[in-house]
Amino acid sequence: MSTLLEQAELAADLLGAAAHENGRIVCTAESLTGGMVSELITSVAGSSAWFDRGYVTYQISGKEEMIDVPAEVIAEFGVVSEPVAEAMARGALACSHADLSVALTGVAGPSGGTAQTPVGTVCIGWAERDPSGAIATSVRTIHVTGDRRTVRLAASLTALQGLIALIRGGDPMRMPSPFD
Repeated sequence: MSTLLEQAELAADLLGAAAHENGRIVCTAESLTGGMVSELITSVAGSSAWFDRGYVTYQISGKEEMIDVPAEVIAEFGVVSEPVAEAMARGALACSHADLSVALTGVAGPSGGTAQTPVGTVCIGWAERDPSGAIATSVRTIHVTGDRRTVRLAASLTALQGLIALIRGGDPMRMPSPFD
């Protein structure tokens, strides 16, 4: 059985092939993963042809300043929430030349969890811009058991798998995941 890292590296390779074949451009907005998704993507040779940019917005101010996440959304729902993940995905897309984005926010641990958002809670948002400029989004929350690295790798893997699903005409919400 392969490790989470091996699965994530394979997913990045598959994403690269799918994006290249379909002429898609990807960007990321990462909080709890701290650039891990972007690192996996840029480890694929030729990724500059299909990866536009990655935002690491670890603090709230970065989310608001770099990718235009409304402060009101963060105040109302909390930083680890589906509305914030969706706003991050929309903001990354709006601030880039990409037509697909993925955004992640969550609690990697070992501390920082609450009763509402325990350690291992990850909210992932995907956004896709169609040729007319309209943006469609999907959002998903997963719950990962494990140490900090496991949570971050599982989140990264799920994010990459969702991008692949979008490129192939699927829905990240319907994608099976062992982390639901």
